[in-house]
Amino acid sequence: MKQKIFNARVTFRKSPIHVLERFTLGDIENAYSSFQKYTDLKECVILQTCNRVEIFGSSANPDYDEIKKVWASISGLEEHAFQDNLEWSKDSDVYDHLLKLTSGLDSMVVGEEQILGQIKNSIASARNNKSSGEHLNTLFDKAIRVGTRVRNSTGISKGSISIGSMAVKLAEENVDDMKLKHVLLIGTGDAAALVAKSLTKRGYQFSITSRTIERSTSFSKTIGGVPIDFNEILTGFEKYDVVFVATTAPYFLVTHERIQKALNEKNSGMMILDLSNPRTVDEKVAELSGIKLMNIDQIAEMVDKNMRSRIGQKNSAEQIIKEELTVLEASMKRLEAEPIVKDVFKNIDEIRIKELEKAMNMLGDLDPEKKKIIEDLTRSVVENIVSVPMNNLRKETEQGNSELIDTVSKLFNYKKKN
Repeated sequence: MKQKIFNARVTFRKSPIHVLERFTLGDIENAYSSFQKYTDLKECVILQTCNRVEIFGSSANPDYDEIKKVWASISGLEEHAFQDNLEWSKDSDVYDHLLKLTSGLDSMVVGEEQILGQIKNSIASARNNKSSGEHLNTLFDKAIRVGTRVRNSTGISKGSISIGSMAVKLAEENVDDMKLKHVLLIGTGDAAALVAKSLTKRGYQFSITSRTIERSTSFSKTIGGVPIDFNEILTGFEKYDVVFVATTAPYFLVTHERIQKALNEKNSGMMILDLSNPRTVDEKVAELSGIKLMNIDQIAEMVDKNMRSRIGQKNSAEQIIKEELTVLEASMKRLEAEPIVKDVFKNIDEIRIKELEKAMNMLGDLDPEKKKIIEDLTRSVVENIVSVPMNNLRKETEQGNSELIDTVSKLFNYKKKN
């Protein structure tokens, strides 16, 4: 039967990091085993990063409720948790999504390089677990090739920058010897995740705090940082030299009074970068001597300049994906014809061998060279006769004419396998 390709995902686009991490599947081998045992998935590939948890599947008739139920069971969630977080894609939409993923167009930071390696690791893991097969192996191999081509030909991965990485870059430009400074990150949402990734990538140590120590601890395990109790921070800003604030609190967390107290207790200044929207750092803090404050608007303006300079790269990437999507769709459709093509060639070759043996026996003793000539002749005749109709079947299938498969199946007495 024709295999349907689907993708189920929870990503940063709909779910903040502290929500997203609840959907992680833990031990991947156990997850593969569970999906194979309790669902009708013929193939499965799991992609799990700090920004996304995705399941790519192949099945003749995927039972989406069953897949969701197994996912919930593995993650220890109630099924209603998926209601506002889960996204589904099918067939061509899955191909388009994966091409954008490998090309870096669906990342928090457009063009980021890490996702391509994570996708390669995911399909390798699925192969090792014997969870992927012809359909998903073909899909991922071609998507990885396209993603590599996009990056090499457009340069979209070079110089890519986000709000978080720009904030860290600004801190580096304004603070001497950053690696010797005490750095604090307040928040565990998307913006905070970008800051944390940038700090970790550059080798900086930092403390992380949020409303609850549990959330901070979970964040630290996923992305980095040392979790600190929130209440301890509010009365201890003097311990830090660089403070990144990225929360959604509806009031000022970093007040004039708290920073004034901190300055009285330390002999050096402080840089504060407010990535919150709305702002959670009182602008009056900037009036204090020794304080360098930058807010979300200033940081975003610099990111916007960077993005405008790279708009041509993104357009070029999207054009390549558009062209390659058509080729990929044809390749995936062609897979529907491959089982019958292989079966026809196998059966006819068995007939060839059987008849060849009869002829050889009738001809009597022949020297090896003449035997090889006759065998090569029979193989060439069979391949030339069968190749034309089989290649036409492949071409018609690529163009969506799946009805021809039923006709060919009847002609060659082929029984479809589920």
